[in-house]
Amino acid sequence: MSGVPDVKGAFDAAAPGYDALRRQLIPCFDDFYGAAVDGLGFRRGAAPRILDLGAGTGLLSELVLRRWPRARLALVDLSTDMLDRARARFEGRAARVEIRTADYLRDPLGGPFDAVISALSIHHLPDAGKRTVFRRAFAALRPGGVFVDADNVLAPTAGLAARDRRSWIARIRESGIGEADLAAALLRTRLDRLSPLADQLTWLRRAGFVDVDCSYKWLHFAVFGGRRS
Repeated sequence: MSGVPDVKGAFDAAAPGYDALRRQLIPCFDDFYGAAVDGLGFRRGAAPRILDLGAGTGLLSELVLRRWPRARLALVDLSTDMLDRARARFEGRAARVEIRTADYLRDPLGGPFDAVISALSIHHLPDAGKRTVFRRAFAALRPGGVFVDADNVLAPTAGLAARDRRSWIARIRESGIGEADLAAALLRTRLDRLSPLADQLTWLRRAGFVDVDCSYKWLHFAVFGGRRS
């Protein structure tokens, strides 16, 4: 999460039960996060240096470490409460995981990194903010490094966007989620600033990325990115 104070407050408040609800709120959880990890493409046994933007509780970084136990990760987020959960998650693994409270839209990112990743964070930014983050991710990568964003995107028409939202709500209700948790999740979607996938792929190319593509999409969940040549 970055750049919008009310987003920080909303996710500070959501932090205590955030991970427990992930599979209910993301019906495509395994495919969605799996595509993000697959998109990194490192060889088995590699030790990449990876930056996680809007890392939250560290869910995506944990999946990356399971695939590449020798990886070194830097987790960045505005929400101190979410990062407290990340610190608990990675307790005893300080040599592998650095956790920073920072605004990835404005604060120094460091680098160079072999990959920059993000999950369900950048969509909270307006279009100009997304373009800025894409440029900053490019600058933080070493040549050949990859950027992978697993995020929510806007359908190309209002009718399709409404259909996607109805389908998503129906699927999470089928999971047995409580109405209070559902209501809280829907309230948080008011903070979303979704942008069309096609536009974001164009912005990545303009930022300098090559091999720009979307590797996975289900309703408004998409995994996309590119490589610094």
